[in-house]
Amino acid sequence: MPASLPPSRAADAPLVPSALPLAQRFLIFGVMAFGQFMALIDIQIVAASLNDVQAGLSAGPDEISWVQTGYLMAELVMIPFSAFLAQALSTRWLFALSAGLFTLASALCGAAWDIESMTTFRVIQGFVGGAMIPTVFATGFALFDGKDRALIPAILGMVSVLAPTLGPTVGGVLTEAFGWRSIFYVNIVPGIAVTALTVMFVRVDKADLSMLKRIDYVHLVAMAAFLGGLEYALEEGPRYQWLDDPVVATAAWLSLVGFGLFLERSLRSRAPVVRLSPFREPTFVFACVFNLVVGFGLYSSTYLIPLFLGRVRGYDSLQIGTTVFVTGIAQIVSTIIAARLSQRIDPRAMIAVGLPLFAASLWLASDMTPEWGFGALLLPQALRGLAIMLCIVPSVTLALGGFAGPELRAASGLFNLMRNLGGAIGIAVVNTWLQDEARIHVARFGESLGEAARSAPDTVAALAGRFAAVTSDAAHAMLVAQGEIARIVTRAALTLAFNDVFRLMAWMFLVALVLVPLCRPPRVAAAAAPPGEH
Repeated sequence: MPASLPPSRAADAPLVPSALPLAQRFLIFGVMAFGQFMALIDIQIVAASLNDVQAGLSAGPDEISWVQTGYLMAELVMIPFSAFLAQALSTRWLFALSAGLFTLASALCGAAWDIESMTTFRVIQGFVGGAMIPTVFATGFALFDGKDRALIPAILGMVSVLAPTLGPTVGGVLTEAFGWRSIFYVNIVPGIAVTALTVMFVRVDKADLSMLKRIDYVHLVAMAAFLGGLEYALEEGPRYQWLDDPVVATAAWLSLVGFGLFLERSLRSRAPVVRLSPFREPTFVFACVFNLVVGFGLYSSTYLIPLFLGRVRGYDSLQIGTTVFVTGIAQIVSTIIAARLSQRIDPRAMIAVGLPLFAASLWLASDMTPEWGFGALLLPQALRGLAIMLCIVPSVTLALGGFAGPELRAASGLFNLMRNLGGAIGIAVVNTWLQDEARIHVARFGESLGEAARSAPDTVAALAGRFAAVTSDAAHAMLVAQGEIARIVTRAALTLAFNDVFRLMAWMFLVALVLVPLCRPPRVAAAAAPPGEH
């Protein structure tokens, strides 16, 4: 930004001076992209190590899920708020503070002494780290134009999906080698490096501290109430009969009231913390819908596969990590393909191919048996990795290609919110589906065993006879045999429930195809207009 620019115009100035050297642009972008990678990988880095964390903190199955959910929901609140903070503090200091506090929160997570402290530190980690995600998208689009800009969606898209995909692998390897606390301590050194490099090199705009005096705290609280209440209702509703439970009902009403107040303040506040003006562009709206669906599928599938391998197959952290690594390799290959295609064909055509391919990968995963492992999951995971980049890259182009300046910041925050909101809703919803479908299949197995009046008792008796061969206690042998039958039934019912969930997700991606013909490619905005034109 030129030094002669009046301070009152700071918030409206272009993100990046047009004269910035190309090498410095790539350095800035590289540092920020790595910071984004850190924030995103921590969403799923504990996925393969949940059992270890749960055992280490003596937590219950219901409690441990909030280690994931708390992080994601706190991140959701910060993502749209980051556009306001970037203008107020400058990109440099917002990103540096975000990276530094994220590093500190990671160290605290590693030192957590119980499930309550872990959840608290994960919430802090998600909140402060959330600012890095949309900030790098907005800065990347403002840094480059022409052919260089065409690479930005591919690079950031790869980071967006590769980080959460590799999370279980990295977490599994670290947990196996150094214990579960290492999955948090590993952020410390790179976090310090990103913070220092940001302070040294990321100087792309100036702060407008006067905005902090005009912040609409009602708007911010309303947004937090809306998102937090929604997630709580989705997470706890299935366990407590939804609105029959007073706490769940209160959370749902709080979310509804927060949403209404959030919209009111977005439209009428003199200094809204979130600007909804990008939604005036129909193409941006469709791109956000695609991103919501992609976030649902990306985070849910990344969550479900390790969950299946842990609960049904009994895999440890390392086995889970090496099994899901296939998706990451496929995503790297797909990034190269998507980057080249994005410069040659209509982004809508890429989405029209990516959505059904992703649906096909989910459909292939809906035929699992309790014996499925690396080999059986190879094709579904590889196809999912190839398909996801064909959805992400064109969606980023459609969403952000038509904006510049402050509008680009706002659009980036809202667009990334949609993906992470899709992930938050997705994890909550698939957990609900999984519980409901598992109960249904257990009931059906019970009915079938009841109808098999002769064969079921005979099978139990045969098992009891085998156990009796190694113990003199016949009653104990019968109990062990009944327990083994119950374990087999539960395992089979849970596998069928996973299949049902994958099938439902596949249909969702196919339904999203109807929106593709309604999109129109955006008019490409200038990367950085002269100061006098803002």
